[in-house]
Amino acid sequence: MDETLFMIKPDAVEKHRIGSILAEVERAGFEILDMRLVRLRPRDARLFYAVHEGKPFLEELVQFMSSGPVVPIRLRREKAVQALRDLIGATDPREARPGTIRALHAESKGRNAVHASDSPESARAEIEFFFGDGAARR
Repeated sequence: MDETLFMIKPDAVEKHRIGSILAEVERAGFEILDMRLVRLRPRDARLFYAVHEGKPFLEELVQFMSSGPVVPIRLRREKAVQALRDLIGATDPREARPGTIRALHAESKGRNAVHASDSPESARAEIEFFFGDGAARR
């Protein structure tokens, strides 16, 4: 069994989509191991998305991710990273397969409802970010 990080972003939280999104995740065979409701400060959002440093969309992403609460969730399942990526769909909901989380819940490429780790390595780092020893300050 593998673990991955899933996060419901501010746009989906604001629209009261937490329950329906979690139901889809559980139907797909994921086990919820840990979950929090947090509000990221801009510096924490920038740290979380440090991989995008220097890219033109980073400032907008940091502002969006710190605009309201997010729900980071630690999930477990066989081949968790790829299974979750398949479940959420393409970043742009117009390109996402019908029935995926982003096709159902996202507004746009920038307000795309959810985040999912893109590799086992990033899953470990992202889980540590939200649920490790240093996470208490978030």
